[in-house]
Amino acid sequence: MSKPPWNDWYHVTIHAYGAWLRGDARGWRTRDHQEHVDGDYKRPPAKGKFDRLLKQSKSLMKREAVNFDLDIQEFVLRAVVDRLSDNNVEVIVACADSKHLHVLGKFRDHRPRHWVGLAKKHASHLARQSGLRHEAGGLWGKKCGVKPINDRGHQVNVFHYILDHRDEGAIVWHFDMRAGK
Repeated sequence: MSKPPWNDWYHVTIHAYGAWLRGDARGWRTRDHQEHVDGDYKRPPAKGKFDRLLKQSKSLMKREAVNFDLDIQEFVLRAVVDRLSDNNVEVIVACADSKHLHVLGKFRDHRPRHWVGLAKKHASHLARQSGLRHEAGGLWGKKCGVKPINDRGHQVNVFHYILDHRDEGAIVWHFDMRAGK
């Protein structure tokens, strides 16, 4: 049995549809690491090594990949954070860029995928209802990445990792931005 997260905290990564495909030049992983793949985003695989696999992955997509412009980044970030908060998930920091979101949250029932799934669905519907999105299909890729926080030091590191995304142009939300603060 795996070790439970420290004080119920999780780091969740949510990708836009088509943002990170098998064969991606930045490196990639199979679900639950069932297959070993050389390289990652810090040390990508050799140029061209997985070109055929990437081409196949793109051919299997049912529509174009989703990229968030600045308006929708802020909108979906707020929608996800608000829905998580409505469901009693304490979020202390989150960010969104053109391809993904990060959330550091306290999921007391240890079901982050469940609550994030509801938040993703909510953000997609709200974006369509608000006229920010007209294309067919949803905004998100399947599931989300979930990493349990090990201890206070890990939580602080993840907090700063997410906050630092603003230096790369991401929209950032943190607990000081709650209504009334």
